[in-house]
Amino acid sequence: MERRILAVAEGRFSPLKSKTANGAIAYLPGEVVGVVDSTKAGMTAQQVLGYGGDIPILRNIEEGIRLHPTHMLIGIAPPGGRLPEIWRDLIRESIKARLHILSGLHTILSDDAEFTALAREYNISITDYRKISPESEVVAKGTWLNRKTNVVLSVGTDCNIGKMTTILEIQKDLVQRGVKSDFVATGQTGMMIRGRGVAVDSLIGDYIAGAIELEIDRSVAEGYEYVLVEGQGALTHMGYSSVTLGLLHGTMPDAMILCHQPTRLKDDYGLVLPGLKSIIPLHEGIVGFFRETKVIAIGLNSVGLSDEESQAVADRITQETGLPAVDAFRFSPKKLTDALLNYFTTRDH
Repeated sequence: MERRILAVAEGRFSPLKSKTANGAIAYLPGEVVGVVDSTKAGMTAQQVLGYGGDIPILRNIEEGIRLHPTHMLIGIAPPGGRLPEIWRDLIRESIKARLHILSGLHTILSDDAEFTALAREYNISITDYRKISPESEVVAKGTWLNRKTNVVLSVGTDCNIGKMTTILEIQKDLVQRGVKSDFVATGQTGMMIRGRGVAVDSLIGDYIAGAIELEIDRSVAEGYEYVLVEGQGALTHMGYSSVTLGLLHGTMPDAMILCHQPTRLKDDYGLVLPGLKSIIPLHEGIVGFFRETKVIAIGLNSVGLSDEESQAVADRITQETGLPAVDAFRFSPKKLTDALLNYFTTRDH
């Protein structure tokens, strides 16, 4: 089936509050036919996000149906990942319109008796990206000890700061350069883009490291030279640090890309974000207990900055840290990809 996605982001379509819809627009070209958000109806994705072209923003599901979608995507990732009660009507309406449902919520829609009954009645499927397969419930075995493939993990100074976007841009650049590289998805949006992966924030704590190790082993067995892993959470975020630590231990990365939003000074608890000079050694030290690793570049999320301001901030960060920095999505990932390849070439010789 040719997939035509109607992304629902009611009341939240924006650069930072609808990352699932945004990821689909950016990395599934031609698949998203419209976005539902009554508060921005009449605008386009380009006007709201700065990309996405003339994808229309619609008032409701009924308007979206006129675009002949095949799938409805829940395009938000609210704190805690639970289904807002007021969205049940949107899901019912979508199923009755015979749209297949794509969901990255912690609320597993395919376990909901009402939704599954409707899905059977209207002959549609419900895909829950955060529904964990039993094969992912494993404890880490330490396969990194004998691993030859280069593994890179994106980490961040905060949550929702561009870890997936930055690593996807680098991976795309590597492929264009003829390097056999894979992207390992660890969250719902990345899984939708890649077509596989594991939503690590839905795992029992004991299994986070093992599940991501299993995904990396899968890519290694397929012969990839580089495996680029999508980061989650932040070590210094008091709500979501545990998933970051599990990813660090599960990947045991050879190198890391640190993602940072210069305009964000505090996290969602109102706590001041750490400086780059403290956050870099923190990540290197946690993995360094087991093996040598380095933060080799900084990927910027320059929302709120002009192109000129973004480039000026990148230059300042490079002077401060000695690491190349750039907004890979807005400009080009070349600096970051070059840093990655240079690091491994130097290390291996």
